[in-house]
Amino acid sequence: MRLIRYSMFHPLPWFVLANIEPPALRRKAATDKLMERIIARDNWPIHSDITNPPPACLPSRKPLWQDLVRVDIRSQWKENWKSAQVVNFSLVDDPTIRQPGFDLPQQQWPLLNHFQTAQGDCGACKKKWNQAATDLCPCREKQTMSHIIDSCPLSKLNGGLSQLNSADDEAVAWLISCGY
Repeated sequence: MRLIRYSMFHPLPWFVLANIEPPALRRKAATDKLMERIIARDNWPIHSDITNPPPACLPSRKPLWQDLVRVDIRSQWKENWKSAQVVNFSLVDDPTIRQPGFDLPQQQWPLLNHFQTAQGDCGACKKKWNQAATDLCPCREKQTMSHIIDSCPLSKLNGGLSQLNSADDEAVAWLISCGY
């Protein structure tokens, strides 16, 4: 998986697969909601601190009132996803909706995620994690998650990863029988 620099609004692959907004976006939305409540209630003691903030003492501090621009979580998440450089990001058109296969049983859902993120129970990953001496598949080629689904003569799925990502009946049947 390609490493990317994570800023406040950068998504991680599993957020999309789990259909959870990234924590930074959730925190920003919660802060926006709190700020709206404070600004609407001028009888609260904190209201004057927000509307007439004191001078900043330390430049490293980032008080709530510095960023009063409201963020739409869904549009920001979509925008961030389009610019993300994560493995197989093209499989997901809209990260804000549940992805196909979300309702799969406990055994198949994690396995589907392993193939989508290219990280799982394969020879290459096991060797990288020092859990195996070789990264070869029984077909004698380097065993990666994409090899298992796209090119291995022993386990190949017609349609490959895009077929699996659709989580249709044929893909789920392959997922159940693939043995990984």
